[in-house]
Amino acid sequence: MVPALAEVERFVAMGTRIELHRFGPGDADALAAARRAIEAVDDALTIHRPSMTTALNEKLMSGQDASIDDPVLFEALVAIDQAYSATLGLFDPAADRRFASVGWSDIIFDRATARIAATRPVAFDFGGIGKGIALDRACDALRSAGVGSACLSAGESSIAVIGDHPLGGGWPFAIPDPLQTGQMLVELELHDESLSISSAVGAGMLAPERAAMIRPGDGAVVMDARCAVAIDRQGARAEAMSTALIVSDDARAASLVGERPKHRFLFDLSHTAAMPAPAAGMQVQ
Repeated sequence: MVPALAEVERFVAMGTRIELHRFGPGDADALAAARRAIEAVDDALTIHRPSMTTALNEKLMSGQDASIDDPVLFEALVAIDQAYSATLGLFDPAADRRFASVGWSDIIFDRATARIAATRPVAFDFGGIGKGIALDRACDALRSAGVGSACLSAGESSIAVIGDHPLGGGWPFAIPDPLQTGQMLVELELHDESLSISSAVGAGMLAPERAAMIRPGDGAVVMDARCAVAIDRQGARAEAMSTALIVSDDARAASLVGERPKHRFLFDLSHTAAMPAPAAGMQVQ
C-alpha cells in the first residue's frame, strides 16, 4: 500500500487554482516538472496576455493563414479536430456569439503541413480543453518521473488521477448539486482517468459576456440550468465532452450519453429528474 503522506504543489495557472498531490516514490523534482508542463500550456494557449494563441487569433481574424510552430498549440488544434467529430459538432471553441454560425467548420487545418486558415474571421478560446491538455501533460511528466499515485486538479471542475488511491482502490469523488446544498448528483470512482464538470448555473452565468457555453451554429449563450459530467482516459477529451453535453439538444445528448452511460452524465437542474438517473455510489468501469 502506498503511504498516505502526500507532497503537494499549489499555484495559479490556466486562470484557476492548481493543486498537485503526489504519493509514494518518484523523482524529487516530479511536482516541479508537472508544474512546468502546466505553465507551458498556459503560456501557449492563454488569450489573456500575448501568446501563440493570441498571435494565431490575430491572423485568423484578419483573413491570413498561419503556420503552427508551437507543439502545445498544435496538440490543442488536433484535440479540437478530434473532439469536434466525437461530439457530433457540439464542442467548438471557435464558436462565437458575435458571429452567428461561425466555428470549426470554417477552419482549414492541415495536420501534415501544420498550417491553418479560415474562410471567415474566427478566433479560438481554448478554455476548458486547455485545462485538460495541461493536466494530461502534467500526468505524463509525473509518470515519467516514476510517480505511481497522484491527484491533480485545476479548479473544482477538472481533475485527473494516476494509479490507485494511497489507501487502496479507486479515487472516490462525489459531484454536488450546485443548486441544492448537501445533495449529490452522482458518486463515482476514478482510476487513471480524468473528470470534467461543466455547469450552466452559478455565479459565472451572471456575466453572460464571459460565458463559455456557446451553442455552435447560432452563437447563443446557453442559459438552461444544466450540469454535465464526463470521464475519460484523457483530460482533453473529458473537457470537450462535458462542454458538448451542456450545449447539446436532447437527441444528440441522448446519443452521446448512450455511447458511454457510466462515463457521461447530463443533469437537468430545472427538474428533479436527471438524464440518466445514476445510482449513488456507482463505480466507473
